[in-house]
Amino acid sequence: MLRQLTIRRQLIAAPLIFLTVNVVADEKPSAGEKKKPAKTGQAIFDGKTLKNWRIIKKIDFEKHGKVTVDAKSKSVVLEKGSPATGISWTGKMPRSQYEVSLETKRVAGSDFFCGMTFPVGKEYCSLIIGGWGGGVTGLSNIDGQAAIENETTDYIEFKDNQWYRVRLRVTDKKIEAWVDKKQIVDVDRKDRKFSIWWEQEPVRPFGVATWYTKAAVRDIRLRKLNP
Repeated sequence: MLRQLTIRRQLIAAPLIFLTVNVVADEKPSAGEKKKPAKTGQAIFDGKTLKNWRIIKKIDFEKHGKVTVDAKSKSVVLEKGSPATGISWTGKMPRSQYEVSLETKRVAGSDFFCGMTFPVGKEYCSLIIGGWGGGVTGLSNIDGQAAIENETTDYIEFKDNQWYRVRLRVTDKKIEAWVDKKQIVDVDRKDRKFSIWWEQEPVRPFGVATWYTKAAVRDIRLRKLNP
């Protein structure tokens, strides 16, 4: 936590300059707009209940926001926590050769609205969407470096109440990730160490968390890949 606070102070004192990326929303495309990536894999959230999911209540999730299922949008709504709110899947999760995808949106707040923690072999890692002021994306951690300070650091100008499709692929050789059709992560696993912040440990083996932010998640899918 102290490490995160130090990084946040550094950002305030010396703002970083990023290339702003326009990301395609998942609403019905109008003329000239690109279509969203095709949905693949088996749905692991039924859109109606939290069956096979648990609300995280430990460590920084003790003062979590309310977690509800919105039947109209078939989504899980994660109210703002102090600091974190999240859910974790109770099913069996592959350690490699898999792909997960979901749709997520930030409703209110200015920190990550999708912190996806996932297995990487015997280790774990987190894909951060919208952190450090609302736009940073990347993996935490690679060789001890957070999403704001390693080669996966990127920036997207996310809009509130707009759905984005996030896709993560873990193979024996690589970790890759996309927001809509933009690839934001492409990292070789060889000779790299992957880890998570201690605050994200209760999210394991797979789950989604937010940080001082209200968000929604839907259409969570898992696909196993051939060796």
